[in-house]
Amino acid sequence: MKVAVVGATGMVGEIMLKVLKERNFPVTELILVASEKSVGKEIEWNGKTYKVVGLQTAVDMKPEIAVFSAGGQTSLDWAPKFAAAGTTVIDNSSAWRMDSTKKARSS
Repeated sequence: MKVAVVGATGMVGEIMLKVLKERNFPVTELILVASEKSVGKEIEWNGKTYKVVGLQTAVDMKPEIAVFSAGGQTSLDWAPKFAAAGTTVIDNSSAWRMDSTKKARSS
């Protein structure tokens, strides 16, 4: 499964990567996503080295799942773009919590 971790260079992103590995989540392709200042950074995960990409690059790669841990505004701005590309978005921020009027789906 092609999985994007948005906010991969942050503390919560690091924990998400750890949990994916611990749970043997069926990741066939991993996309590490972070802010522009972290693009190009290399992170080792599960014995492989991955380069961090920006948000638009990640959307263009059309992951099946995107796990967000990059803050509420990033989720509000980018979750709909991932959803429009056919990605299932799992958001760890408070952006959508308890608000039935906000939907991270394409228009």
